[in-house]
Amino acid sequence: MRTVKRVHPAFRDDIGDLVTRRPVPGPAIGHVGAFLFLNHHGPQAYPPNNRGLPFGPHPHRGFETVTFILAGELAHTDSAGHASIIRAGGIQWMTAGSGIVHAEVSPADFKRDGGPMEILQLWVNLPARLKMTAPRYVGAQAEAIPAVATGSGATIHLISGAFGDATGTVDSLTGVFLSWVEIAAGGSVTFSGLEGRDVLLYAVRGMFHVEGTPVAHFHLAELTPGDAVTITASEPALFLFGHAAPIDEPIVAHGPFVMNSEAEIRQAFLDYQAGRFGIAEIVEA
Repeated sequence: MRTVKRVHPAFRDDIGDLVTRRPVPGPAIGHVGAFLFLNHHGPQAYPPNNRGLPFGPHPHRGFETVTFILAGELAHTDSAGHASIIRAGGIQWMTAGSGIVHAEVSPADFKRDGGPMEILQLWVNLPARLKMTAPRYVGAQAEAIPAVATGSGATIHLISGAFGDATGTVDSLTGVFLSWVEIAAGGSVTFSGLEGRDVLLYAVRGMFHVEGTPVAHFHLAELTPGDAVTITASEPALFLFGHAAPIDEPIVAHGPFVMNSEAEIRQAFLDYQAGRFGIAEIVEA
């Protein structure tokens, strides 16, 4: 069984009036294997006539972004022609691959009416053989995501990978398992098949325990090696859980690009500046 090696608090790093915490990277942890970056926006309430989220058109290359909309709404557009508005409980999975420009903003009705907002965005690395793959996008509302009740007080919202007889909504290019999990007081859940995998475990709300070690909300649990982990809760909790095969390659990141060498980063900037990523127009309604 895996145990907790260390608990890392998320670093508070607000973006304007957007409450933001960043567990990865942090002062004592650069990345969790293939999981490169995690921002936790909110929870907070936006008033009526607000400016909404600040993520206008910007480029990416060499990795994937997975966005969990826990509360509120998110409008997505990108230079590959994808557009959607995803509501609470839904997700967006974007493969930047060879290069894409996208915008993630608040829909017009959310800016007009306001309301609660809480979003997680995770960056997932791609191996060298896939860094220049064609961009793709999957947007899924809550009702399209399997909600697997374990019978022991936990519900697994299965984004990718398999749990029991259920299969997640997204077919990951690299076999990544991703979920967000709700667990009731007194509940527990065990994930197995983790030997040799990079495991991401982040407490979003409440508190849970791993082999007796408490992990409170806004904290990342760094785990020891092992094939399985059991997560128990004495109070209601919500957490992000994922695992992925290690990518034993150099990671060279600069701003919105994640490649394997400085030369590839320079080329990414040149290609973006030359307009080879295309253009994303903001559509809010």
